[in-house]
Amino acid sequence: MTTQISHVDHELIQAAAHVAATRCRGDNHTMAAAGRTRDGRIVTAVNAYHFTGGPCAELVLIGTAAAQGAYDLDTIVAVGDRDRGVVPPCGRCRQVLLDYFPALKVIVGASDRLRTVSITDLLPESYVWADHQLDAEENAPLGTS
Repeated sequence: MTTQISHVDHELIQAAAHVAATRCRGDNHTMAAAGRTRDGRIVTAVNAYHFTGGPCAELVLIGTAAAQGAYDLDTIVAVGDRDRGVVPPCGRCRQVLLDYFPALKVIVGASDRLRTVSITDLLPESYVWADHQLDAEENAPLGTS
């Protein structure tokens, strides 16, 4: 389901754009991400590019948020350096975001067509790893989950 972008979403885009403009330097850090938690906190991060496949900004954001005690991301956006604007998550990030936050909203689109969509809209009919985890916990012996 696509929804109109709200003022809070613009604030999130601005936070990521600020990090992209001030913290992304050289070829190792070219993307920034910002996420909003359900209680309104904004967390930011940058990617860590490496020829071996370093993590995207969205994945670094998950770890950064967890390190700050934020385990309930509500909305996320990625912005490219050099004024590239909002960039949609890659396939790997879509899968990881879905697994961690199945109700997550993602800001996508060009500057004149920005919109907020559900992560499930970006990755329809996918395997949900979290369901696998729940099944394993339900079948685990008492005291081991």
